[in-house]
Amino acid sequence: MENKIKDIKAWQILDSKGNPALRVEIETYEGIKGFASVPSVTSKGRFEAFELRDNDKSVYGGLGVLKAVNNVKETIKNALKDKCVLNGYEIDNLLVELDNTENKSKLGANAILGVSMAAACCASKCLNIPLYEYIGGINAVILPVPMINIINGGAHANNNLDFQEFMITPVGAESFYDAIRMSSEIFHTLEKNLKKENMSTSVGLEGGFTPDLKTNKDAIELILNAINDSGYTTDEVKICLDIASSELYKDGKYNFRGENLILDKKEAAEYFEHLVEDYPVISIEDGMAQDDYDGWRILTDKLKDKCLLVGDDLFVTNSKLLKEGIENNIANAILIKPNQIGTVSETIETVRIAKNAGYKNIISHRSAETEDTFIADFAVGINSGLIKTGSMSRSERTAKYNRLLIIEDELKKSGKYMGLNSYFKNAKICCNKCNRYG
Repeated sequence: MENKIKDIKAWQILDSKGNPALRVEIETYEGIKGFASVPSVTSKGRFEAFELRDNDKSVYGGLGVLKAVNNVKETIKNALKDKCVLNGYEIDNLLVELDNTENKSKLGANAILGVSMAAACCASKCLNIPLYEYIGGINAVILPVPMINIINGGAHANNNLDFQEFMITPVGAESFYDAIRMSSEIFHTLEKNLKKENMSTSVGLEGGFTPDLKTNKDAIELILNAINDSGYTTDEVKICLDIASSELYKDGKYNFRGENLILDKKEAAEYFEHLVEDYPVISIEDGMAQDDYDGWRILTDKLKDKCLLVGDDLFVTNSKLLKEGIENNIANAILIKPNQIGTVSETIETVRIAKNAGYKNIISHRSAETEDTFIADFAVGINSGLIKTGSMSRSERTAKYNRLLIIEDELKKSGKYMGLNSYFKNAKICCNKCNRYG
């Protein structure tokens, strides 16, 4: 019965918003256990895999996940019992077949992903190797450059900023350790500067500050001042933006309410072009709405050689949607969120397609997170080179950074922090033969 699944358990726990989320445990006959917790969704792409909720309004406002819990404890457990936990690809295929829907609406993507992740964690323990090595083999050595959310807006904050995230990324750091130190210093300098200006230092869903400002450019200027006041330059620290344009798109126009602007797709693309020309902006996520392909083409034509154009709602970690984007020459990078698609294997497949097409991939958290650190190991395992997992506050965010600090120490000299190269040069891609999902 070596390395075979004996039991699968599941619980309803709480995410970082205080709403229900799912936790899964897989145990082998040798008593080895793997755990995983699945994040939840605040701003959701239209084409994401289905997050199963109970919809009983009398309990947790309908957000309970006991249906997903029961699917794990009964249907999935019965199907996977006595399967070898080391065969991650086989387990994930069985989960997909068991659900047998296009968007995983029968069992729930949260139930399926919880089991897929827990199986990977359990397998790494069975082999007595780190999770990142189980995922990526001996080539799992790239420490990701963090994209640190330090000002929140849009759906993630109660202020008048249109953009959802204003991030810094320490491309000039010599190591991940230095990247986190630099980011923390800038974060706390920004806090001091906000206090001097009698602005709010409350934080949003992902740990960034939420000041009321007149324009999105005002937020960028505040960040530039914090970078400078911390003793760094914009050669060392760049700016990344998550526009979340699907939230701003109505009747074919982009409504920047905070700036009292209503722009067509061409004007919106020009707006972003000016931001890249005027500021050290190196990445724009969801610059156009998820179904505005014409807008994406215009934006890509203007900026594809100047910064990362990241598709989140556009691609939702879905290999089919990514292939369509590649064929239409839109965007040049993809945000990777495992719970958008549902299994570890499918996530890895999307990453492979992106890399083969020259698209950068950014491993990402969700707005409603847990303390689970799977994505930190995953980022190293697939050599993504980039990770977006929140700010320098809120423990569900810093848990991922702390895990990466430990991974860097474990890798020692073999670990590599690519800095600016992670954005504009291809990191080494792990071959199919050296991981368990090939």
